[in-house]
Amino acid sequence: MSETSKARIISREFKLSAVRRMLTGENVSALSRELGVLRKDLYVWRLRFRAGGPKALRPPGRPRKTVAAPPPDPPPDPPPDRSASELAAARRRIAELEGKIGRQHLEPDFFRQALRQVGGRQRPTGKAGGPASTPSSKR
Repeated sequence: MSETSKARIISREFKLSAVRRMLTGENVSALSRELGVLRKDLYVWRLRFRAGGPKALRPPGRPRKTVAAPPPDPPPDPPPDRSASELAAARRRIAELEGKIGRQHLEPDFFRQALRQVGGRQRPTGKAGGPASTPSSKR
């Protein structure tokens, strides 16, 4: 876009009327020429309309920032009628899963260290910046 041209601001109502005309079966190329809008934009508007209705056709201007949803409420306490054995089994399962998560965190560190050690064992090449020396595959 050149410095002298400005972006055209198209209202939601304009987009909605164009989409409705498309949905009635009007020729998209003729509609595009008449309205002075790219055919591609008409198809995008129709796709958004079908996905989310008139609200999906954004109004002119920059979209507003959305505020993140508040964190969910903590889970309710277990009902008092649960037996002690069920609670003990659940606690054992939680401990087991926490241990598994801990082991999974250690694995990437182990492999990262192993790669560092293997990288240090490569044979140097005679040239600066060249690939490491490897045995020839030719016979």
